[in-house]
Amino acid sequence: MDDLDRRILQAYLMDGRLSYRQLGHKLGVSTTTIQSRTIKLEKAGIIRGYSAIYDHEKIGFQLTAITEVSVAKGKLLELEREVAKMPQVLAVYDVTGLTDAIVIAKFRSREDLSRFTKALLAMPFVERTNTHIVLTTVKEDFRLL
Repeated sequence: MDDLDRRILQAYLMDGRLSYRQLGHKLGVSTTTIQSRTIKLEKAGIIRGYSAIYDHEKIGFQLTAITEVSVAKGKLLELEREVAKMPQVLAVYDVTGLTDAIVIAKFRSREDLSRFTKALLAMPFVERTNTHIVLTTVKEDFRLL
């Protein structure tokens, strides 16, 4: 990846709807160059898709939960695969420290969070969870470049 690839990625992060022509004009390179570089970045798996960024609270997801999960030995990957399939889950990380995994998820209600937590605890390889409820979101932007 060179500087032009980084500039292309940054532009797509700010506006994924840009056409090749618009992006070429913005970066001062040809439409063909933008198209070929974009295709290369997609084939390399660097660009995995394009999506809108929206305000979760405005569409009804009032609660953000960060859940620490302790898992029975040898079952971490199994847990992560199962949890990652759950529609309310935004991120799953295996981590160092006292717990094995961190799950970030959003919920419309306390009842939804309760069902999620009980489903986690019902998994045979989950030893315990510790859930933190976000009170105020100061920054939430996973775009990085």
